[in-house]
Formats: sequence, structure tokens, C-alpha cells
Amino acid sequence: SAIFPHSTELDIQMLSSLPSLLIIPFIILSGKLTEKVNNIWLLQIGLSIFAVSGVLYLLSTKMWQLIAVSALLGVGSGLIVPLSTGLISRFFVGAYRTKQFGLSSAITNVTLVLATILTGYLAEVNWHLPFLVYLFPLISIILSFYLKKNIDPLPVHATVSEKDKTVTADPAFGKLGIQVKHLMQIMGFYGLATYLVIIVSFNLPFLMKEYHFTSGNSGIMISLFFLAIMLPGLFIANIIRSLKRNVNLVALVLVCVGLLCVGVFHGKAMLAFGALCTGLGYGIMQPVIYDKAATIAPPRSATLALSFVMSVNYLAVMVCPFIVDLFRHVFGTHSDRFPFFFNAVLVLAVAVVTLLRRDSFTLGLDGSYYRN
Repeated sequence: SAIFPHSTELDIQMLSSLPSLLIIPFIILSGKLTEKVNNIWLLQIGLSIFAVSGVLYLLSTKMWQLIAVSALLGVGSGLIVPLSTGLISRFFVGAYRTKQFGLSSAITNVTLVLATILTGYLAEVNWHLPFLVYLFPLISIILSFYLKKNIDPLPVHATVSEKDKTVTADPAFGKLGIQVKHLMQIMGFYGLATYLVIIVSFNLPFLMKEYHFTSGNSGIMISLFFLAIMLPGLFIANIIRSLKRNVNLVALVLVCVGLLCVGVFHGKAMLAFGALCTGLGYGIMQPVIYDKAATIAPPRSATLALSFVMSVNYLAVMVCPFIVDLFRHVFGTHSDRFPFFFNAVLVLAVAVVTLLRRDSFTLGLDGSYYRN
């Protein structure tokens, strides 16, 4: 808005939301294509589109150009996202796969924090320079040639382990080769979990502004939130073995405590504690959700299942502000503390259901899961 003062509010909203909007269908498309084309080629095409977007951002001088490039960025990102977890489901099984999903989640969130800090400094030099972070895929393209040269789609009858063995003719797997009932449950749980915690990123800066904190303080809190999401991924296998069927219950309790701390207290220490608790809870749930998604389909369709699950993450991020505004209108309040209290109540309700359903596939873990 400062660089292009004549741009409309719609232009600015499109610039920020268009990538996420396009990521969703292209995530699903990428997941489906993994069943038919070489996965490494698909990865390299997505990375190339992403990198080209970075170059075009550096060359753009008008708002419409930035919006167009953002659309292209969404396409490239959508093609890449499911492969980041889909390839893990190809190469790892059992506890090893769980550990790799944890590491993947950790890397995603720590690089998010580092990239955000880097772009903040680069923006002070020139507004074009933050887009340099979109050139990092050039490194990934080079590294992709060190992966197995020809990862073709797995045959329909392929299996990877006794734990993951499936019979594709089983009616439970449906036309897509996926256990649709479990898929819908996982998508619902992941979408709800993302909505419940993402308000820390969306609303905490406004709350801290109300408390007369600087934007720098807000940035630190958001960084702590994403760093906390990163930490459980490094130890997710140990966390699952320790918490067993209570893993999601404990994670939800952490989120509830964190949201209440942010809503109740005004001091920086307690706000930081709240952000950390919320991030830790989500950081525990995320890799567990990915791991479950990889088990509800035969190896051939595992990436497609993961793509459906990962798409709801972006959907939840997109609709979060609208949901918050809707319930503010319903309850007749404009308080910046309201979203945290409201979501804390929702988390508490989900935690109660989880307590009663700790042996279910979606909300708990069966014994074979954490033994393996």
C-alpha cells in the first residue's frame, strides 16, 4: 500500500490471498498426478515454476504484475506441497516415517521463521529484495537430481510393510483408493486444529497493539509461536511413545491453555507463554495427522490422500478471518481478546470429545500404532 498508493484494497487482498486460493486445487491435482507421472519430474516442474515466480517478482514494477506472479507462485507451490510429504511416505514406513514427518514439519516451520526475519531486513533495503527467498527452490532443484532418478507411480498392488498392507479391492478404499471415511475425519480435524491456532498469527498483533506493544514485540511473539510448532517435530516419535492414545488430548489441552493465557494476561511473559503453548500443541498434532493420512490409502494413492489433507490447512488459513468476523458479529463484540476466548472454548469442547474417543482412529491412537 505504501509502494503502490493508488492500488485498491481488493488489489492488496488479492496479492496476499491469491496464492493460497490457487494452491488448494493444484495440491489436489499434484496428488492425483503422482499416480500417473514420474514424481521427480513433477517435483522439478513445480520447483521450476516456483523459482520463475521469484525471478518475475524481482522484475515486476506494477501491482497487476505482482498479482499475476502471485497466481503463478500458487500454481508452483501447489504442485510441490504434497510431494514434500508424499515422497516421505514412499521411502519410509512405521516409526521411521513418523520421525520423518516430524522432521519435515520442524523444517517447514523453522524456515518460515528464518525467512520472515530475513525478508524484514531485506525490505528495509529495497522492496524487491524480500522476493529473493523465492529463489531458494533453485537449490532444491539441484538436490532433486540426487534423489532416485526414476520414481514412477507404484503399481496398484504394491505394499510397503505388514502394518501398511492394504487390499485395494476392499470397498473401504472407495473409487480413489482411499478410505474416504477416515480421510474426511482427518481433514475435518486438521482444518479445525489449524483454524483454532492460526488466530495467534492473525490476531495477536492487533491485541498487542491494543496493549501498546511495538510491532517488533509482535514479531517476536509470532516467531515464538512458529518455533514452538517446530520443536515437537524433532521428537515426535518419542512424544507418541510417551503419550500413546493421549497424544491429541494433551496437544489440545496445551492449545487451550495457550489461548486462555493470551486472552487473559497482558504481560509479555504470559503472552509469550501462551504463544509457546499454542504452538507446541499444534506442533504435536500436525505430524501425527500427516502420518495417519499416509496409512489410509495404498502406497499408490498415499500422496493423493496427503494432498487432500494438506489442502484444508490452506483453506483454514483463508477462512479464519471471515469466521472470526462472523462470530464477532453474532456476539456483538469488537474486542481483540474475543477470538482467543471463543477458540479456547471450542478447543475445550474438542478436548472433551477426544477424551471420550481416545481409541478412535482420528482422535487417538491404537496400540499397534505406537508399538511400531
